[in-house]
Amino acid sequence: MKHTSYGFDVLALVGQLRFKHHMTIAEITEELTDRGVATSERNSQRLYERYLTLLRSSVTDYVKEELKHVVEKHGGIMISMDGVQPEKGNETLYVVREVFSGSTLVAKSVKSSSTEELKDLIQPVIGFGFPIIGIVTDGQQSIRLAMESLLPDVPYQYCQYHYLKDIAKPIVDLDRKLKTGIKKSLRGIREIERKLDRSTLEESEVVKDYLAAVRSVLLEDGNPPLDLPGVRIYETAEVIQASLQKCLDKKGALSTPKRIQNIQQTE
Repeated sequence: MKHTSYGFDVLALVGQLRFKHHMTIAEITEELTDRGVATSERNSQRLYERYLTLLRSSVTDYVKEELKHVVEKHGGIMISMDGVQPEKGNETLYVVREVFSGSTLVAKSVKSSSTEELKDLIQPVIGFGFPIIGIVTDGQQSIRLAMESLLPDVPYQYCQYHYLKDIAKPIVDLDRKLKTGIKKSLRGIREIERKLDRSTLEESEVVKDYLAAVRSVLLEDGNPPLDLPGVRIYETAEVIQASLQKCLDKKGALSTPKRIQNIQQTE
């Protein structure tokens, strides 16, 4: 992309982490860092804004046709509204989406999160003329008041995902530490790969396959709170470890020392 060192792949990933995995800017920054993309919360926010700029340009006749299909199938559209503020004192970026189709209808940064400001963002959605049969938000009071003022007769629901995420936060925090610890314990495979490049042993190809499996573990991802990435990585790594130990046993090699047998052990 122009005026930035990040590619469209990173931009798309930021959008996926935000809208599919419901990550905050801080969590997106941490995830990008874990994937080897050096960034900061401020840069993550800028990438998110660029992503939304592209989305705003997509609210065209195609999106309206998509909404027509949603109305035909469900009897109306269901809207959600969410805001992201990277740091206190900065503008907050609000996004209004259609729930069934996932289409972004409005995306705009505002200086104030007051009810009146948010009503200005909701009005264009009402202006599309499609029947609105439901509202889903994260429970923010100003959003709720804005929705109740403009759409008093439309059923309102607190987002189940946010509800589950709030309840599961202690577990998700522990899972994140588990994920980080396992990844640290699996570092150093590049050095093993260099040694294999110089090896002529038949077993080298088998070891390369195992290293490829380990690399896939490092890229493993989940969708907390229902699909915890740390637990997924742990279970996958255990399978690899058991397979490797089985190979060693068949060859008559010594068992893996107990002190390093559990790959999840961290400081």
